[in-house]
Amino acid sequence: MPIILDHQLREYIPHNAAEFPVTYFCDELATLPDREGPFHWHPDFEIATAECGTLDYQVGGRHVILEAGDSIFVNGNMLHGIKQISGDVADPMPNIVFYGTLIAPETATIYQKYILPIAQCDSLPFIVFRHDDSAHREVNCLIKDTYRQLSEKRECYELAVQRNISRIFEFIACNFESLPKAETTRIQINNQIRVQKMLKYISENYSEQVTLDDIAKAADISRSEAGRCFQAYMGCSPVEALIQYRVQTAHRLLSEKSQTLQQISYACGFNSVNYFSRCFKKKYGYAPSQFDNMGK
Repeated sequence: MPIILDHQLREYIPHNAAEFPVTYFCDELATLPDREGPFHWHPDFEIATAECGTLDYQVGGRHVILEAGDSIFVNGNMLHGIKQISGDVADPMPNIVFYGTLIAPETATIYQKYILPIAQCDSLPFIVFRHDDSAHREVNCLIKDTYRQLSEKRECYELAVQRNISRIFEFIACNFESLPKAETTRIQINNQIRVQKMLKYISENYSEQVTLDDIAKAADISRSEAGRCFQAYMGCSPVEALIQYRVQTAHRLLSEKSQTLQQISYACGFNSVNYFSRCFKKKYGYAPSQFDNMGK
């Protein structure tokens, strides 16, 4: 299933929180151009695993390299993105997204005592479980079994998944003080909120004429401050992020095969098909007119 984002770049997670608030994904990278997922966020916790390739998992402004067998736990509401940086085939990258209510209701003592402190810990944006760390062996086994349970859906699989995730949180809670923390300042938190606001503006207005002033104004900051925020989180300028979003949207529209190149160009905010083609080729290495042969 591809990554689906709403107008605020929050990922749409198709699970029923009232029934079983956990969803399993696999093979998403194979559906994404350049095996790269968009920068986004969601209130759910996330656990993902590199199976056969090397992944660059960006959480906030930090890049985490996952080798085959490594897993990562991402806290809720964290900006994050993913890109495969090595491997001959697309990594299956099995992953789950889930609410803490999978373990206990929000009003329960268990949730208040063990889940909420993790969810509210700004200095714990992620935890990495390395495949070659003996201290992580049990957690990695629990994660692997959770993927299997959700894939096979045998009798009572929900209970097995709930048990596994409860044990993962038990490990986190028991080792909370010793887990590596990232010192997160109020400035860094504010900058993430600013980036979220500017990305939201881009996603809502990419088809129109958008200037650097427009993007900066969405977060009530100066053009130079907007540039610093984007460099810190995305390694590019706000205008480059706008072009990247437009080109990624164009790639999706090309795959739908329902519009001409000119229609897609204008729909994505490019006022010239030639300029659109140059930007597209710079990003993907081939012209949009070659999409049928090279864009699969």
